[in-house]
Amino acid sequence: MRVVVQRVSSAQVAVNGKTTANIGKGLLILLGVSEADDESDVEWLVKKTSQLRIFDDENGVMNLPITDIHGDVIVVSQFTLHASTKKGNRPSYIRAARPETAIPLYEMFVAGMS
Repeated sequence: MRVVVQRVSSAQVAVNGKTTANIGKGLLILLGVSEADDESDVEWLVKKTSQLRIFDDENGVMNLPITDIHGDVIVVSQFTLHASTKKGNRPSYIRAARPETAIPLYEMFVAGMS
């Protein structure tokens, strides 16, 4: 599994011009699932991501996790995080999980982050 974690003051996801998710202060997470991933990877990544101390405390020091600030989270499935660009100019997504593998693990990650 791969994630890109972005701390945001607000974020929204739109599909075909229609907003599907909208948050205030919190995390925007892009999640890529590979064929080799399983439930133990999800559990580890949820724990690691939810405990990242990347929000400012009362002294302005990045010392607080998302749970301490009661922030929001948006998780976006992003298979392109597993792109291989070693050969040629067209990325290969052979390591990205197929939907039947990726969707349950994505849903487990989302549930773990809530």
